[in-house]
Amino acid sequence: QVQLAESGGGLVQPGGSLTLSCKASGSIFAIQTMAWYRQGPGEQRELVARVTRGGSRNYADSVKGRFSISADIAQATVYLQMKNLKPEDTAVYYCHVHHLLDSNEYHDWGQGTQVTVSS
Repeated sequence: QVQLAESGGGLVQPGGSLTLSCKASGSIFAIQTMAWYRQGPGEQRELVARVTRGGSRNYADSVKGRFSISADIAQATVYLQMKNLKPEDTAVYYCHVHHLLDSNEYHDWGQGTQVTVSS
């Protein structure tokens, strides 16, 4: 069993900042990637940012230059620093971890944390 505990969501005004945190625990060993996804009202879940165990990062075009992902893979912790937030960033943000065990691949998700950008 793997548990992902997210924190840091909330209500923020346009132009504001928030930092999300996610800590994975339980039966988790060889982490390959940690990532943040989001799902806005009436929309499909989309990738926001991903970091690999080697340190490579990729971002959705809509957040490049505003969001920054970082991780401590050894501690199974990932962060998402969000700046210059816009109303269209409003969504539930989900932490995701891709890991391996005995050649089997596993994908685990957090429960989600709400981010609302509104004046």
